[in-house]
Amino acid sequence: MYAMVAPPDNAPPDNDVLWARSVHYSHWDSARTKSQGGSPGLIGVSISVRQGEILAVTGPRGSGKTTLLKCLAGRLVPEQGEVWFNSVPVHTMGTTAREQLRRERFGWIGPEPALLPELTAWENAALPLLLSGASHRTAKHAARAWLDRLDIGGLARKRPRGLTRAEAQRIALARALVNEPAVIFADEPTAPLHRTERSLLLRTLTTAARSHGITVLLATHEEDTAAVADRCFALLDGRPAGTAGTVPGGPGDTPEDQAACSLSA
Repeated sequence: MYAMVAPPDNAPPDNDVLWARSVHYSHWDSARTKSQGGSPGLIGVSISVRQGEILAVTGPRGSGKTTLLKCLAGRLVPEQGEVWFNSVPVHTMGTTAREQLRRERFGWIGPEPALLPELTAWENAALPLLLSGASHRTAKHAARAWLDRLDIGGLARKRPRGLTRAEAQRIALARALVNEPAVIFADEPTAPLHRTERSLLLRTLTTAARSHGITVLLATHEEDTAAVADRCFALLDGRPAGTAGTVPGGPGDTPEDQAACSLSA
């Protein structure tokens, strides 16, 4: 298990599973020199997420939603600011510790299923457990159980080329759920799907999360997708939309601010 450290005096509240303060992140490309600086991705973003909450991170394309999820998940390290998971400072972890944290406590589903073509559906779903050192039998049992819960048990032996886009995305959801993580980061998971398929995937995700006490961060620019969340956090151009300068749950952050769900603020 990843190393635990004693939380300092300024650690976030105990009831926040994820907490970030004044996060800054810039995107870099080979055409920009260090002196020119990177392209801003996040500018002073602060956010808190409660245990078992479904939080929609909303805003138009390019507003910083994916970047925020990656910083909170330890996939990216902020240039400034803090990111905490259960009073553990993710922003100070080394690469190996962050990778272990992601394997053991986090699940991820993006707009593309990203299934390995040489593996069957159940093998793709079991991959996080297999990579964590679980036995073949244990991983297969857990993966098949989740496929059954998601009503796709009949697809277990199919390979990705034999799946529809909606089926492949549900396999990806099973993969995100298989180790029963504390948090699932869902980055535009319904983007490639038709309306009926979107509704089915969202219903499946939210039902599984609530029944297992899993926290969900759902990045979306779609109003109907955001509607399934308990609360919304809006971004615009890398900044909190309408709440710049406040720490969620802190002075100046009203219930109305926390509940704000503007997709085009």
